[in-house]
Amino acid sequence: MAGRQLAALVLSDAERRELTSLAARRNTAQALALRARIVLRCATGRQNKQVAADLQLDQTTVGKWRRRFAEHRIDGLRDEPRSGTPRTIDDARIEAVIVRTLESVPADATHWSSRGMARACGLSVSTVQRIWRAFGLQPHRLGSFKLSTDPDFVAKVRDVVGLYVSPPAHAVVLCVDEKSQIQALDRSQPMLPMRPGQPARRSHDYKRHGTTSLFAALDIATGRVIGKCYARHRAIEFRKFLDEIEAAVPADLDVHLVIDNYATHKAPLIRNWFNRRPRWHVHLTPTSSSWVNQVERFFALLTERQIRPGIHRSVVALKATITTFIEQHNANPKPFRWTKSADDILASIERFCVYNAQAKA
Repeated sequence: MAGRQLAALVLSDAERRELTSLAARRNTAQALALRARIVLRCATGRQNKQVAADLQLDQTTVGKWRRRFAEHRIDGLRDEPRSGTPRTIDDARIEAVIVRTLESVPADATHWSSRGMARACGLSVSTVQRIWRAFGLQPHRLGSFKLSTDPDFVAKVRDVVGLYVSPPAHAVVLCVDEKSQIQALDRSQPMLPMRPGQPARRSHDYKRHGTTSLFAALDIATGRVIGKCYARHRAIEFRKFLDEIEAAVPADLDVHLVIDNYATHKAPLIRNWFNRRPRWHVHLTPTSSSWVNQVERFFALLTERQIRPGIHRSVVALKATITTFIEQHNANPKPFRWTKSADDILASIERFCVYNAQAKA
């Protein structure tokens, strides 16, 4: 049976102008902007289910704000008052702090401090800190990002992610890379052990005892890792590691290799090696997109659990630690679960680019 058809939502010209203005805000009041977008779409004649799909929301959320607008018009889109001590700072002053935080910088710094913002807005430091906390603002923090400029980015993402989501039959898919120049570091003074209420502590300075490079191949189906350390990470070492992989993979299986664009992987020695082995198939990740290669997740575990906190007084000791970690990992391997399709990834990157382009405009 067809669902109940909702009554049409009719907007006045003034309401449409105000809702459009609210929906266009890119830096502040995003909750209110989203509610305005919900109402504007509902006013085009769409049903709640269609609006929810358009905005990637739950249908009950769309229904709630449609109903609130129908009952109270634009005032119904604003947050209802909560119980407790009445606020001493009105919405206009709160919005002024948020807008100033997001859209300006002080003359003597690259970002606002809570004390600087308090002086500029005539509020207490604790009030500014509460406003920032409530809206998730942390001006002192700076993240990083890098978008690939590879002209074949889309094709490569679809190729590699296709292997993860739907691996070929009678084949093994291996994610291969090297973690180069891993340092054997020893602290200048003995570590102080952890105690109740106090973490373990180590000296900030250290002694270097040489480096090693780890070549690793992660089987995406089983989670097992083939790994070996070499003194250097040239094409000749990579070819030796390919020999290690070939010896470990059953001869009746095709091998699909996911690797990056590092020069070592494209040297004539390596191309000739692949040309003589028709069962091997190479899949290149896009430039500046190491996140596509699942073996990087294994490297992150190794770094987090052994290399960064560890103390190694020689390269031999460092290699032994890495080898033991791989053996223990392979004793109970678990594959990493890839959850996003290529379409999901590309759509996410598109949203990121569009949002930042609009924010700059």
